[in-house]
Amino acid sequence: MQKIILLLAFLTLNLTVAQTKKKQILLIGTFHYENPGRDVAQVNTFNVMSEKSQRELEIMTDEIKKFGPDKIFVEWKYSKQEQLDKFYNKNTDSLLKKDANEITQLALRTAKKLNHKKLYAMDYRNNFPYDSLMMSMEKANQKDLMKKNTESMEDFQNQHNQRIIKSSLTDMMLYYNKKETENQNIQWYLEIANRTGSVNDFTGASLVAKWYQRNLYMYSLIQKLTESTDDKIMILVGAGHAALIREFITHDPTFEIVDLATVLK
Repeated sequence: MQKIILLLAFLTLNLTVAQTKKKQILLIGTFHYENPGRDVAQVNTFNVMSEKSQRELEIMTDEIKKFGPDKIFVEWKYSKQEQLDKFYNKNTDSLLKKDANEITQLALRTAKKLNHKKLYAMDYRNNFPYDSLMMSMEKANQKDLMKKNTESMEDFQNQHNQRIIKSSLTDMMLYYNKKETENQNIQWYLEIANRTGSVNDFTGASLVAKWYQRNLYMYSLIQKLTESTDDKIMILVGAGHAALIREFITHDPTFEIVDLATVLK
């Protein structure tokens, strides 16, 4: 009888541990490898197709393979999953030689090494009225804020462009995944954008709300598409998105973050 009680206690303990075990998320924030020019800040393009960068990508993806994510989520429109599936099934060697995009070079390369059947689209696009923000700032005669906005953009561009000159791809990736760097990505929205407009004009706050909405929708898709059988997942997004997604994960007891620096050590 005593043995049965001990066995039941052991099974109950194991079940409790299994139920409370958090799923690990390798959250990777990145700059655009092949800059499409859609961001407000215009920066130079890093040459990820160089022989040195390609070697680094092989090493990075080998280390991520060791981490072993069950699913890889990428910044691709969720409504276009079918297109992503077709893209994923193209000739891998050809894609890696021609397409400099981070989805191809980092996410697809890793997924293929893991023999995954697909990548998971989780992007949600909404309107980002930056022009309206600038008009609202001007209408409210917020000259100091306009100056700070210009200086902020120029500072970001200069820092990124200078970093390209002296850094390897691995260094760039580790830099963009530091918490301090991520915090800078959030700072513009709250320090500048949210202050925009006269007292009765909430153009700035509306833009910030849309930014949060986009990221919340993306995170909702990650939550819904992560199944009970998935122990580990990887998320590859722009560094600005990663900053907010990290914040969401912090308050979600289902998940825990694994830093890129830990995986690449």
